[in-house]
Amino acid sequence: MTGHRNEWGRSPVRLILVALILVLGAYWVGARYGARQVREVEARHSAAPASGLPGLSPASAPEHPGTLTEDEAINVRIYRQASPAVANILTKATEYDFFMDPVPVEGAGSGFLIDPRGYILTNFHVVAGAQTIEVILGDKSRYPAKFIGADQRNDVALLKIEAKGNKQLASLPLGDSSTLQVGQKVLAIGNPFGFQSTLTTGVVSALGRTVQTSESTFIDAAIQTDASINRGNSGGPLIDTHGDVIGINSAIYTPSGTAAGIGFAIPINTAKLIANDLITEGRVRRAYLGVSTLELTSWLAEALDLPVQEGLLVEQTTRGGPAAAAGIHGGDRRVQSGMRTLMIGGDVIIGVDGQKVANQFDMDVLLNRKRPGDTVTLTIYRGAKKLEIPVKLGERDGNGK
Repeated sequence: MTGHRNEWGRSPVRLILVALILVLGAYWVGARYGARQVREVEARHSAAPASGLPGLSPASAPEHPGTLTEDEAINVRIYRQASPAVANILTKATEYDFFMDPVPVEGAGSGFLIDPRGYILTNFHVVAGAQTIEVILGDKSRYPAKFIGADQRNDVALLKIEAKGNKQLASLPLGDSSTLQVGQKVLAIGNPFGFQSTLTTGVVSALGRTVQTSESTFIDAAIQTDASINRGNSGGPLIDTHGDVIGINSAIYTPSGTAAGIGFAIPINTAKLIANDLITEGRVRRAYLGVSTLELTSWLAEALDLPVQEGLLVEQTTRGGPAAAAGIHGGDRRVQSGMRTLMIGGDVIIGVDGQKVANQFDMDVLLNRKRPGDTVTLTIYRGAKKLEIPVKLGERDGNGK
């Protein structure tokens, strides 16, 4: 009886071992001979022309007008004209890990030539922090690029390459973004991989919106489009059906980071001013008011017995600055609020040229539309008295003053 019990007690263990062997065997057979999933997807340049015709690339393949609709013919024409001047921008930088060991970091984006001399517009975030920049043009030629300058607030950067020998660099004509209309067809071109530009089409979905891209950066008067703007296409041109650049593809609105039908472009009129400043002056000329301010909150307005609950309380004016010269008053009493010392008793700015100023972001946007030397009218409260004061804007220097 005892021997039978031991044999019976070992039977479940044997059954489990046999089942485990069968499962592992089935797994091995499936892994060895079954269908496999793709582990990695990447774009590679094929030795065979994409057109299917020996010796012809997509950009040089013959057109077949009889097989294209009018709309398709426009897309093909714009793509052929623009793609040689659209650049793939490769960057290299060094970051440091938790143990302060150097880690090489590579990035990629798009840009486009605006001048045969080799000037290239792109997004600032494409080249931010880069130690080396390389540009690949539509004909696969590669160039080291020099960083000329940038306007970080507007996410615009200017690069320059030097043509090889007597080569003529293709460039794109710049249009007028102020004439755009909602519903107008646009084409977004990028060069995310360095061997062939990509094209997406859509329409202008909305105009005149200010899109905040970070705490201190924004796209003012943004062009909203449903043309897909994917990662790697940032910095590429947004083009109208005449072939003119009307914007720089910059941002997509989507939680996942892929196109979701809402993209934004920087108006080319903004980029033209920045590029002209960088080429002619070596810097971006930015309007400057010369005040240090504090955003009002309802509790602060009530505590100071102010007549408004939104606006900017002027704590200090820069000596000799535009605001001080115009008679704007800073604070004259020092108080402690928690860990911060405040200067109170100064003017409260609530508007610029009749447009409401509720916070610092509003002020940044309004000043971004002005140039040094412009005169603006500030609407302020001095105590309970409402005043309109003209101020001639100055220019912010390299130290931010």
